Amino acid sequence: MQMPQGAGLGLRRQLLDEVLTTSPTEVDFWELAPENWLGLRGRYAKQLARVSERYPLICHGLSLSIGGPDPLDMELLASIKRFMQQNEISIYSEHLSYCSADGHLYDLLPIPFTPAAVTYVVTRIQQVQDYLRQPLILENASYYLAPGAEMTELEFLLQVQQRSGCQLLLDVNNTYVNACNHDYDPLAFIQALPSAAISYLHMAGHFREDDGLLIDTHGASVIDPVWCLLQQTYAIHGVKPTLLERDFNIPPLTQLLTELAQITTYQHEVEEVRDAS
Repeated sequence: MQMPQGAGLGLRRQLLDEVLTTSPTEVDFWELAPENWLGLRGRYAKQLARVSERYPLICHGLSLSIGGPDPLDMELLASIKRFMQQNEISIYSEHLSYCSADGHLYDLLPIPFTPAAVTYVVTRIQQVQDYLRQPLILENASYYLAPGAEMTELEFLLQVQQRSGCQLLLDVNNTYVNACNHDYDPLAFIQALPSAAISYLHMAGHFREDDGLLIDTHGASVIDPVWCLLQQTYAIHGVKPTLLERDFNIPPLTQLLTELAQITTYQHEVEEVRDAS
């Protein structure tokens, strides 16, 4: 399982024509949600194949529901495994959350932060890892309520990672959003994570409600405090591959590349300091 290095973008169908026409060198890799591409034929399948010839691709799933009460969808997992093999993709990440209960709920909901939930989730992670024959990479998800919590989000995340051997997708924006909404220190949260377990990072924008609640939307530009937190993350854990997410209100590719260049600049700054020391 070889993780691409550098800075990446989320691959959206509306970007395909421009990506294939311009082949932007600023993008080191592309991330896609496999559920949005499974079974595609014709034009989109051909375009995806051309992108995969030029860039490394990674998969970031939406529907595994690792913490859900329903049995794991092994048919979906088999489809994703075939899709990855067909497109020579070796990286698969998902959300540490759930999205199904007697059927899909079409939202990412928080797993209760309890010891029993840790045991339950670890068993399901190990089932996925045994099937894929590689570590599952799990993202710290944004959440707005913590029903029945018996431990902190950080304690829950660390126990799941340590007991399952999974890897982590550290979403820096989610960390900032959760820290503001639930009144904890985002930097202390990031410092407590094991560097070796962090496979890559996500960056994104969010929305602030009138009452001050932050909503993780992936529909806006990254704000300065989240950029600052990314720099601090690099200082603590070293440079990690970093993906810029934009799921709606998608601006022209040139604007996304401008934000992506900021990630690359921060990565180079940290590497230059490391090389000089």
